[in-house]
Amino acid sequence: MSKLLSILVAAVFAVSTGSVFAAAHMKAAPAGEKKEEMKKEMKAEMKKDEKAAKKEVKADKKAAKKEVKADTKAAKKEVKEEKKEAAKK
Repeated sequence: MSKLLSILVAAVFAVSTGSVFAAAHMKAAPAGEKKEEMKKEMKAEMKKDEKAAKKEVKADKKAAKKEVKADTKAAKKEVKEEKKEAAKK
């Protein structure tokens, strides 16, 4: 029983020491570097979003111009037809 207890204590000590040793020797980036990296990622994401928004606005403006052009063309055609009818009378 004594041997079993001593083996159990040794195993617990080995596991805890091993985990502490592994944590101490991990190559973790300092907190400042992580924050800078996150800021860079956020800035890049924001730029992508801005580009997409600008592209969407540009497409909307283009579609609006096309619509106005079509409406103007239709109005001119209508005026032309009215002039023809007025000339006939």
